[in-house]
Amino acid sequence: MAESAVSLVIENLVPLLVQKVKLLKGIHDEVESIRGELEFIRSFLKDADARAEREDMNNVAKTWVKLVREQAYHIEDVIDKYILHFAKKSHERRQYFHFLQKVFHFTINLKPQRVIASNIQGINKKLEDIRKSGERYGFSAIEQGRSSNTGSLTWHDPRVASLFIKEAEVMGIESPRAKLIKWLVEGPSKCKVFSVIGIGGLGKTTLVKKVFDNEKVATHFDCHAWITVSQSYKMESLLRDTIKQLYKARKEFAPGEIDTMKETSLIEELSKYLCEHRYLVVFDDLWDVEFWGHIKFAFPENERGNRIVITSRNEDVAPSRNESPNYYVYKLPPLPFEIALELFYIKVFQCEGGKCPSDFVELSRGIVERCGGLPLAIVAIGGFLSIKDKVVSEWQKLHDSLSSELESNSRLRSIPKILSLSYHDLPCNLKACFLYFGMFPEDHSINCSRLIRLWIAEGFVKERQGTTLEEVAQDYLNQLINRSLVQLTRKDFVGKTRSCRVHDMIREVIISRSEELNFCLASMQNFSNCKRIARRLSIQNNVNTPLESITSSQTRSILIFGVDEMPNSFLNTFFANFKLMKVMDCEGAPIDYIPKEVGNLFLLRYLSLRDTKVHILPKSIGKLHNLETLDLKHSLVSELPVEINGLQNLRYLAAYFESHDIEDNIDFRRAVKIQSGIACLQSLQKLFKIEANNDALIEELGSLGQLRKLQICKLNRENGMALCTALEKMSHLQSLKISATVEEEVLELQSMSSPPPHLQTLILSGRIEKLPEWIPKLKSIVRIGLDWSRLMDDPLKVLQALSNLMDLLLYDGYRGEQLHIEGGGFQKLKFLGLRNLGGLNMLIIDKDALPLLEILEIGPSPRLKKVPTGIQHLKSLKKLQFYEMPTEFVLSMQPAEGPEFWKVKHIPSVHFLNRIQGERYKIHKLGDPELLELLQR
Repeated sequence: MAESAVSLVIENLVPLLVQKVKLLKGIHDEVESIRGELEFIRSFLKDADARAEREDMNNVAKTWVKLVREQAYHIEDVIDKYILHFAKKSHERRQYFHFLQKVFHFTINLKPQRVIASNIQGINKKLEDIRKSGERYGFSAIEQGRSSNTGSLTWHDPRVASLFIKEAEVMGIESPRAKLIKWLVEGPSKCKVFSVIGIGGLGKTTLVKKVFDNEKVATHFDCHAWITVSQSYKMESLLRDTIKQLYKARKEFAPGEIDTMKETSLIEELSKYLCEHRYLVVFDDLWDVEFWGHIKFAFPENERGNRIVITSRNEDVAPSRNESPNYYVYKLPPLPFEIALELFYIKVFQCEGGKCPSDFVELSRGIVERCGGLPLAIVAIGGFLSIKDKVVSEWQKLHDSLSSELESNSRLRSIPKILSLSYHDLPCNLKACFLYFGMFPEDHSINCSRLIRLWIAEGFVKERQGTTLEEVAQDYLNQLINRSLVQLTRKDFVGKTRSCRVHDMIREVIISRSEELNFCLASMQNFSNCKRIARRLSIQNNVNTPLESITSSQTRSILIFGVDEMPNSFLNTFFANFKLMKVMDCEGAPIDYIPKEVGNLFLLRYLSLRDTKVHILPKSIGKLHNLETLDLKHSLVSELPVEINGLQNLRYLAAYFESHDIEDNIDFRRAVKIQSGIACLQSLQKLFKIEANNDALIEELGSLGQLRKLQICKLNRENGMALCTALEKMSHLQSLKISATVEEEVLELQSMSSPPPHLQTLILSGRIEKLPEWIPKLKSIVRIGLDWSRLMDDPLKVLQALSNLMDLLLYDGYRGEQLHIEGGGFQKLKFLGLRNLGGLNMLIIDKDALPLLEILEIGPSPRLKKVPTGIQHLKSLKKLQFYEMPTEFVLSMQPAEGPEFWKVKHIPSVHFLNRIQGERYKIHKLGDPELLELLQR
C-alpha cells in the first residue's frame, strides 16, 4: 500500500510540474530530479512492502517499514496542499476555470513549487537515513530483493494437513464428491479438464483428494498423479514429479535420464508415455494463469476417457469453456449453515458426543455464522474452543473480539495466514481496491457501480488507452471476484455485476491489514481510543464520541453508514477542517442541507447525497473543479444551480426521487431541472434524470460526446426531432431512457436514421404511434421497455427478431387483443413483462420460442381468461408472476381442481400479486389457502 501511495503521488505531481515547466524557464532539471527521486521512492517502497509481507517480519522490521510508509503519506500531504494552493489562486484570478487546464493564463508564484521541491528532497534524505538505520539492524537486503537474516517464525502450512483428513472428519462434501466421481468415471472418451474453484479454506483440496482416493476412481484409470503446484513452482521439477508418479502408479520405474532432461524433452517423454494409457492427473493449488497453456501439450488426446482436475482460488487460471467444450468449471459452495453447525459441535463438544449444551447454542450459532460456511475457520475455531473451559463469558469474549484473536492467537492464526495468500498474490493496484472493502460494514451488500466510482475517485484505477476508467475498474472487480476474494451477490440478465460483498473471514483479514497500513478506520466505535490518524474514515454507527470531535486535516475520504443523527455542527466542522478531502459519501445520512463551505473542498472528486433530505445545492458547488461524481439519487434536490455547468471533470451526474406509495405513472420517478450550458461538461458519461425544459438544452446534449447513459423526461412532441439529431451524435451511448410530459403525449422519434451503434438499453415512456423504424437496427440491444406506448400493431413481430435482446417489458405498451410469439423468436430473452395490457384477451407462445426465458410477468389483463397457450413449452421458466388477474383466471391454475394447472406445474415459482397501496403488493403462492379465501370473498 505504501507503493500505491507513492504511485498516486507521481501521477499527481509530475504532470502538474511538467505543465509549469513550459512557463518557468531554468527548472526543468529540478523537475526531472524530483521525478527520479519519486520513482526511487516507489521502487524502494515496493521492496519494503514485499519484505513486510514475508513471514520473517519481526517487530523491528515492521517499525522500520512503518516509518517508510509514513514518509509516503507525508508526500501525499505536501502534494495535495501544493495543488490546493494553486486551486485557490486559480479561483481568485478567474472563476470557473480549472487551474490545471488554465495554468498558463496567469503568473505563478514560484515559492510553493520551491517549497515542495525542498520538502521532497527532505523526504528523500529522511528515507536515506531510514535505510541506513535499517542496515544497522541487518535487513539492508530488503532494498536489493535478497532474503533477510532476521529471525523467522515457524508456521506449518495447514493446507498439507487437508491431504490426510480422515473420512469420518469430513462433512458436507457428499454431493460435490458424488458429482466429481461421476464426471471422472462416466461420460465420453474425450479428455476432459475439471477445475474446482473457491475461496481459500473452503475444502477444495480435501474434496478432490477424497475423490482421487476413491476406489471407484482409482481402479477406473491405468495411472494417476497428484501434483501440488502452489505459487512458486519449477516446471521441470513438476514434470519430473508427474512422470515418476505415473510410472509408480503402474508399479514401474521411471527412466533415469529424466533427471537431466530439460522442459521440452520432459513434455515429450510425458506425452509419449500417456499415449497408451487412461490417466488421471490432479494439479492442486494452481495460481499461475499461464500454467495450463504451457503444460497442456504434455497430455495427449487418445480417446480413452482421460481426466485432469485443477484446484484453484482464481477462476482466471482455469482452462476456459470458451476455449474448449471439454473444459468445465465447478464452483465449490460453502457449507450449508446446519452442516457447518454440526461440524462445529463435533469439533467443540467431543466429550459431550457432539451435543451442544443449551447455554452455548446461541453463541455457537453466532460464531458459526461468522465463519460463513468456511471449513477452515469452523475447524480452527472449534478446535481452539474444544480445549478451553466451557464458560459462556469466555465464548462471548471470543465472539466479540474475533478480529484480534485471529491475529494474536497462535491456534487461530492459520485462518488469516491461508486467506492472506490470495492477498499477497494481488498486484499493487488490486490490493488497494481489495482493502477498500474494509470501508463497508460487515455483511453489507455493496453496489458495484458505487464501488467503481469510489475507486476512481480514490485514484486506484489506472488509465488504459481506448478504455474508460469505469471499464478498467470493472475489470479490477471481475479479477477480485474470479480470485474468490469477492463474492458476487447479484448479476443482471446481461451478465453485469450489480452487487457484491466479501466473506466475513476475508473481511477480518482486510480489517487487520487496513489498520496495519493506516488505510481506514472501520467504525466509530473505537475512534475515541484510536491514537492514529485515519486517512480514510468509515463512520458506521452512533457512539458516545461526539462526531464534531473528528477534525483530522489528513483525512481524505469519509463514508457514512447507519448513522441515526448527525448534528449540523459536525458538517460545519467537517468543511472547516477537511480541506484535503477527496471523497465524501453521505448516502443515507440524516442530513437535510449542505453548507456553502462545501466549495472550500477544491480537491473533492466524489460527493454523494443519495437517500438524504438535502433539497438545495449551494452555488459554491461550482468551485469543485475536480468533482467527478455527483450522486443525488433519492434526495430532495429538484433543481441544479447553473454553476454545475462549470464542473468540466464531472463524469457522473444522477438525480431523481421516487415514491412507492403512489401508483406507477410517467412521473413516478421525478427528475431535476438543469440550466442550459451543459455543453461544457465534456467529461460527462452518465446523465440522469433531467427535464427537457428548453430547446437549447436538448441541442447541447449533442455536444456530450462521451455520454454512455442518458435519461431525459418531460419531452414535448415538437422537441422529438431535435433530440433525435442530438442522439445521432452520441456514438458511445449505451443506455437511453426517454419519457414524455404525460402518458398521452406522443414521442416523436421517427426521424433518427442512425441510432447510437452501441445502444444496449432503450426505455421509451409515452405514446408511440408507430414503432420507430430504427429499432430493428439496434444490433447490440439487450433491454427494451415500452411504457404507455399504446401501440395498436403487435410490436413482438419486430422485437422477437432482435438477436441479443434479453429483457423486454411492455407496460400499457400495446392496446391490441392478441400477442403471438412465433417459433424461433426471442432466442436470448430471459425476462418478459406484459404488464397492464388492458385489451389483451389471447397470448400464444409457439413451441421453440423463448428457449431461455426465466421470468414471465403478466397483468393486470382483465380480458385474459385463459392461461397463455404454449406456456407449458417454456422449460427454462423459473418464475411466473400474475398481477391482479381475474378470479376465473387464477382459479383455473390451482393445484386441486384447476383445469389449467398442468400448464404451469413445471414452473418452480408461481405467484399472484394484488395491490395494497401504490406499487406495494401482497404476494401469494400457487395453492395458498389465503389466496383461495381472498378469491371467494
